[in-house]
Amino acid sequence: MSNSTDDEWMMNSDVKKQYKSHLKNATTPEPDSLRRSQRKPITPAASAAAAAAASAAAAAAAKALAEKKAKEKEKGKGKEDEREKEEEKEAPEPQPLVARMARLGPGQGLGCEAAVGTLTPSKSREYRLCSKHAEGKRPLYAIVFNFIDARYYDVFATVGGNRVTTYRGLPDGNLAILQSYIDEDNLQSFYTLSWASDLDGTPLLVAGGGNGVIRVINCATEKLFKSFVGHGDSINEIRTQPLKPSLFISASKDESVRLWNAHTGICILIFAGGGGHRNEVLSVDFHPSDIYRIASCGMDNTVKIWSMKEFWPYVEKSFTWTDLPSKFPTKYVQFPLMTAVVHANYVDCTRWLGDFVLSKSVDSEIVLWEPKTKDQGPGEGSIDVLQKYPVPDTDIWFIKFSCDFHFNQLAIGNREGKIFVWEVQSSPPVLITKLSSQSCKSAIRQTAVSFDGSTILACCEDGTIYRWDEVDHPKGKN
Repeated sequence: MSNSTDDEWMMNSDVKKQYKSHLKNATTPEPDSLRRSQRKPITPAASAAAAAAASAAAAAAAKALAEKKAKEKEKGKGKEDEREKEEEKEAPEPQPLVARMARLGPGQGLGCEAAVGTLTPSKSREYRLCSKHAEGKRPLYAIVFNFIDARYYDVFATVGGNRVTTYRGLPDGNLAILQSYIDEDNLQSFYTLSWASDLDGTPLLVAGGGNGVIRVINCATEKLFKSFVGHGDSINEIRTQPLKPSLFISASKDESVRLWNAHTGICILIFAGGGGHRNEVLSVDFHPSDIYRIASCGMDNTVKIWSMKEFWPYVEKSFTWTDLPSKFPTKYVQFPLMTAVVHANYVDCTRWLGDFVLSKSVDSEIVLWEPKTKDQGPGEGSIDVLQKYPVPDTDIWFIKFSCDFHFNQLAIGNREGKIFVWEVQSSPPVLITKLSSQSCKSAIRQTAVSFDGSTILACCEDGTIYRWDEVDHPKGKN
């Protein structure tokens, strides 16, 4: 891990300011031969076959071990028999993983059958298309409002190609470009970004993508603040800790999740290992009130709940560390509190809703469920699937949903350029409206909902941004 400071980035002009790279020795992973939308998901049949094979292998190993013990007992005599018995008492034979620790499925839920929403809009809130902005020809993968700092509630940012751009939503429905940052790596493709802040409240933008390097941009000085190297492959999502906005977490194709300190440039924790993900990690999120807890999901079809409680002293230490970031005692968190198999396919977006979890898969649905974890017994627990929000034509991975600040409504696009707006906290789920435009035909990779839900933004694979604003509506006023 290393970082570089005071490196200038391009600012909204044609003059390219090159900056000296301190990362010459960092390895850059080879790009995928297939586009992100073309890579085929694991089928439910393949997933079930893999689980069955693993179970059969565990059973065969246990049987072979039992047969070996039986043969050894037959050959033993007198004191040898007694010694073997004593050894068995002291060291019991290893057992295969308990089913609930290995794969926790919705069949083990605690409640009744899940409530499923219908695709008939209630039209309790209506929106009109206000503006369309073509940022470029390269796909836009992320768009995010600034919920970290109330001073910039109308400011949002996008990433696409090697560019990070900030905008302000104007009262007349148009968009104004504020700043544009261009990475020195022309082959870079940013996939994700998140707003953060330094300890003094300075607004920061954290972006990552194909080359595995995380860039932290200081929006006040208009310069690159730090670069973080550590992940061994592309970065699929970055999220900021809302209670400590100088901390952020990243999910990567290298099957790990990492916790970073934007102020000191330190990688604090790595969530990977024995109980970690077995394929790309596609999404991650901090619990809104439990500062120790996070959720992650990915291509292994699982959602994992992790706790940092045991390692929190290292988080505190990262704020006062004065030595080189590379000398910090980074710790591995190998075992989650729970591994839940709520979906039968890739899970590419997850968000906390209080103590509940919203997760979306390429099976074209979002599921609201409750994890019942046991802190004293990592891996144990149960889940209760509460509600399902169907979203047609989201069967390609890397389509992410977003919510307003209070999680009253959720917006998600699909591969046909349509947006579905759901009332999150009603039961059964209520579809508020469907948004579409004749000019929007490409996949919407991510949406952004404003603080109060009155504006919905969408970024598309064709490099276009769309803005919808709420129309005064009798039901909406009530």
